[in-house]
Amino acid sequence: MTLQFECETDLNLGIDCAGLAREVAEKVLEMERCPYDTAVNLVLTDNEEIKRVNTEFRNILAPTDVLSFPMIPFASPADYSVVEDEDSYFDLDTDELLLGDIMISAEKAVSQAKEYGHSVKREFCFLVAHSMLHLLGYDHMTPEEAAVMEKKQEDALNGLGITR
Repeated sequence: MTLQFECETDLNLGIDCAGLAREVAEKVLEMERCPYDTAVNLVLTDNEEIKRVNTEFRNILAPTDVLSFPMIPFASPADYSVVEDEDSYFDLDTDELLLGDIMISAEKAVSQAKEYGHSVKREFCFLVAHSMLHLLGYDHMTPEEAAVMEKKQEDALNGLGITR
């Protein structure tokens, strides 16, 4: 897996963001039985920038904790058959499946860690797991979908020993 990590904020979370993100992403991909080498872009930013992007793409005039930009229109979550006959989902140089982009607000990660009473590491890893599931076609628009995502997020983090 290739994780392209970019930090656009001066706020230091005090953790190895790139390393943890790769570890969590790989765990989610393993759990979801992804048969391909993959590529994901992750940007760690501030509230101002994530608010700008949230406004532009979702018409929501507020900062959010994480944004996901999937590249693949999964018909059902983690059903990789959608990419089998479609070269455009793969990097032509590396043959990696291009899953999409993740944007995380460092400020939100810190404030939510305090709000929920756990570490910044746990919150950051939760946001990565959450977003990876979105990149694989999961959503939480209904209570049933939300329950599935919540269980998968917890399973991924618990599997890595990242607990509350």
